[in-house]
Amino acid sequence: RVRLVESGGGSVQAGGSLRLSCAVSGDLTGSRCMAWFRQVSGEKEREGIAGILDDLTTIYSGSVTGRFTISRDDAKNTLYLQMNNLNTSDTAVYYCAADDGLYNSPPLVLDEYVYWGQGIQVTVSS
Repeated sequence: RVRLVESGGGSVQAGGSLRLSCAVSGDLTGSRCMAWFRQVSGEKEREGIAGILDDLTTIYSGSVTGRFTISRDDAKNTLYLQMNNLNTSDTAVYYCAADDGLYNSPPLVLDEYVYWGQGIQVTVSS
């Protein structure tokens, strides 16, 4: 079993930056593939925004490409999301997710991930 705990959220003004962290513990073979999702208040679906494999292959959704960077430090058992040039549409609860599946490219599909963090709020004000 894998346990995920997010940190680093908060409030920031538009144009600012935040870095989210996700501490991973437990059976680390369950975190070959990791990703960040977010859910806007009132919306049903979580949106996959960035994913990374243990070989450091990454993928991004179009809504964050060029502004967000996903990375992982397996020595520290931590996943990161550096978010730059934030805008009000980035306001959401952000979740990290992990899966032990073998992929050529990290999926940004919610159903592919078994393990989830509790989520952390990011609020961007204008």
